[in-house]
Order: sequence, then C-alpha cells, then structure tokens
Amino acid sequence: MTPLLQAEQAVLGAVLLEPRQLGRMSGWLRPEHFYRPAHSALYAAMLTLCADGHPVTKAPPDAPVPLAWLNDIHHEASAHTRGVTAANVHSLVSQCPRPAHAPIYGRMVLEGATHRSVTQHAVRLHQSARADTARGSGVAQTLCHAQVLHDVLDDLARHWGADPRRVQAPATPGPAVTAPKPVEEQVLAAEEFLLGALTTHSDQLPQMVGWLRTSDFADPGHQQIYRALGALQHRGEPVDELTVLWECQRRGALGDGSLDAERVRRICRVPFAGSAAYFGERVLDSSLLRTAAASARQVGALADDESLAPGQLISHALHALTPLDEVRRRRAAGPEPNEATTQPSGVSPAARATAARARSPAPRAEIKAPPSANPPALLTSARRSRRSSP
Repeated sequence: MTPLLQAEQAVLGAVLLEPRQLGRMSGWLRPEHFYRPAHSALYAAMLTLCADGHPVTKAPPDAPVPLAWLNDIHHEASAHTRGVTAANVHSLVSQCPRPAHAPIYGRMVLEGATHRSVTQHAVRLHQSARADTARGSGVAQTLCHAQVLHDVLDDLARHWGADPRRVQAPATPGPAVTAPKPVEEQVLAAEEFLLGALTTHSDQLPQMVGWLRTSDFADPGHQQIYRALGALQHRGEPVDELTVLWECQRRGALGDGSLDAERVRRICRVPFAGSAAYFGERVLDSSLLRTAAASARQVGALADDESLAPGQLISHALHALTPLDEVRRRRAAGPEPNEATTQPSGVSPAARATAARARSPAPRAEIKAPPSANPPALLTSARRSRRSSP
C-alpha cells in the first residue's frame, strides 16, 4: 500500500476516533481530494453528518465516541457508493497512528490530489494538441485546455497557500532522445508558401519578422531560409532567390545537410499571390500545437515526480508553460508592425540596392607618386646656370 493510501486511511481513522478533528480539516480538505472512491464517500458522509448536527459533534472532548457514529457514517456512505462495508469502516480505526496529527495526514492527502490534478489536466492538454493537429481544423480546443491548466495551477496555489511563481526545474538526466516525428505535409506546404511569398513580396517581411520566430517553423531548412530573409531585411538589402541563397551559404546552412542550393531556389520560386499573413497564421498555429504538446509532456513529467512538494510542482509547471504562453500572446496580438519594423519597408528597392553597394568593399585606389620637390626642368636649368658662371 502506498503512503498516500495510508494517509487517507489515517485521516478517516482520526475522525472516527476523535470527531472534533474534522473541524480542523473541513475548511480545506474536500472529498474529491481522496484517491479511492470509498474513502471519498466516507469523508463526504462525515461532512454531511457534521453539517446536520450529529450528536457526537456536540459531545465533550473527553466523552467516549459511541458506536452509532461509525454505523451512521457507514449508512450514509453506502447509500451513495458501492463497496463500502461496515468491516471497512471499523478497520480504519486501527490505521491512524495518532488522531491529533489529523491535519498533517490531511495535507498528505491534499498533496497527492495536487499531483493527480496537474497530471490529469496536462494529459488533457496533450491530447487536445494531438487531436487538433490530426484534424487540422484550428487550435480552439488546445487554447481552451491551456487556459484551464493555468487556472487549475492558480487555484491549487491558493489552496496550498503558495505563491504562484515561475521557477525553472533543476536539470535532471532525461530519457534518451528519440527521432523527431515527421511533420505533416500541410504544415510543410504552408511554410513553403510563406517563404515563397516573403521572397516575392519582400515588402511584407517587416510584418512577419516582428511576429514569427525562427522556432515557429517545423522544418530545419525552412528555419534557415527564414533566418536569411530576416537578416536581409534587417540590413536593408534586396531580397530575391539569389540573395537568399547567398545569405544561406554565408550562414553555413548549405553545409550542415539541412539545405541545398536547388531546394533554396525552389522554395523561393513558389508561386504565390495574396497576403503572407494567412500562411503566417497557419505556421504559428502549427507552432502553438507543437509547443503545447511539448509543454504538456514536461508538466506531466513534473507531476509524476513524487519528490516535488506542491509549491515546487506548481512553480515548475508554470515555468514549463512559459513557451506556450509566449506563442499564445503573439497569436492574440497578430502581425501588427511596430515602429522598429516599419522603417525598412518605406525604403525603395533602388535605395536598398544602393545601400547594399555602399556597404560593399570599395575598389582600391591607384597609388600615385607624390610630386617631387625638385622637378626635372628646374634641375636642368640649375646645372646650366652653374656651368656658365665663372
């Protein structure tokens, strides 16, 4: 039997032996905090009898507990839950080490409930992210479960009395790194359409570079091309398939195996007409689903660690959700350019080409010999004058 189940039995046994202990836990320990349904039903029966003014709750502290207290609890619990027998109720009396320690046992039960609740909502977030990815119909369910997980963590922090801060979990040896899952074809197509649109319509680059991140692209090669596009836009240089290819080469993207020259030029030539914001939203939605699944896995792993206290679990879980929160904020804000990104868009292509040539190395000037202090004509005249003099 796990320590958690022993703590649940100890709580119930303490209330059976000393009913007044229930008043020390009824304000914060609820029936849904118990793992076993029978234990939850017994604790709910205790709360009901206490609220109805059972005679044992009005007895003096040193008065013996009548057998009717145990029988009434059994009758109330068995009326709502199957499997609760009188033998089980009477056996709980011997499972409590010290009835005075009931609040401590109750905090153990609450700690176990905190871990289970975080695990449950992390699994739901992960499942919704996978379902939205498979359907390809949006991210509404994932956003809903992400907000629910946030609300649950805040509510657990208030119940536990902890400050909901974001604290990074200490690094621990993780499982072996597995090969990344293949990316869906529609995701890759959306990324290629976006990169082709930004190459053809470079005037839309300022809106994208301030909104999308390189990590939003699922394909490593697409990340390199988008990074090259952002660098060209930042320097104010012309954007076309050749300048993008050259920038990828300068950044070493053609040597690490993720790209080749033919692929770069093919992606930059993808025909596109319209706004890049549409495919930018699709790329960002795909990034949100991947980030949600990764954050959910990390939160679930933290909840499975029984060595973490509830306050630590809540703080580490909030920190694990930080990347997802960042993507959610950018998605809600939309591709709205700011002052920093609108300035290059107002520069004409000719002016940007001139600026690029101005930054290129200038040709070396011819080195001319400095004029001599004594020109040859003056030297010849001086020699003739010296010969003619007496």
